[in-house]
Amino acid sequence: MPPVPNIKAAIKSVRQTERRRRRNLGAKTRLRTLYKKAVQDADPQFGRTVESQFDKAAGKGVIHRNKAARKKSRLAKALNAVAGAQPEQKAAKRTGRKKTATKKSPARSSARKRA
Repeated sequence: MPPVPNIKAAIKSVRQTERRRRRNLGAKTRLRTLYKKAVQDADPQFGRTVESQFDKAAGKGVIHRNKAARKKSRLAKALNAVAGAQPEQKAAKRTGRKKTATKKSPARSSARKRA
């Protein structure tokens, strides 16, 4: 049995932490099960549902956001492999800036006028 703190606030903190740990453990187990089912079924619609659940868990702090991103990426990769589809190529990134005209150096333009 772990040592119990003497201070009331610390005792309450221990209770709260244990309650959160149990709740998070259930959520993590559910996420693992959903992930496995999505990979087995290879259903894109169910895959999107699972991705949404990972986002919600990351938003609530049950899992880290990078872990959610990693799991979603691996799930998409697995679904694409099962479907036989290649991962989509991303389009070239556009900055949205217009190209500005380059200024000609004065020495060159005056040399052209003389000739």
